[in-house]
Amino acid sequence: MSSVITITDAEFENEVLQSEMPVLVYFWASWCGPCKLVSPSIDWAADAYSDRLKVVKIEVDPNPDSVQACKVEGVPAFRLYKNTELLESQEGAVGKQKIASMLESHLG
Repeated sequence: MSSVITITDAEFENEVLQSEMPVLVYFWASWCGPCKLVSPSIDWAADAYSDRLKVVKIEVDPNPDSVQACKVEGVPAFRLYKNTELLESQEGAVGKQKIASMLESHLG
């Protein structure tokens, strides 16, 4: 079972910006083919880094406020936050290795 948390615009501030842990935000869409390829890597990251990272996913179409606030221009998209600060921003389909290196560079 994945430890990825599904959130909405209404939950974004509390789950992401007020989180005590760093948060990887995964923006996705049901119609997005590359998102389907990336999803297993997101589940993997949530499980592999569960002791030091929160992973949330937010669907872009019903949540335009978060999309605009995070300047998401395409999906899949990733934003890594810590204490309200955006540490890393990535768009496009990336593999497990890219996600791991992004997380390792900030989580150590």
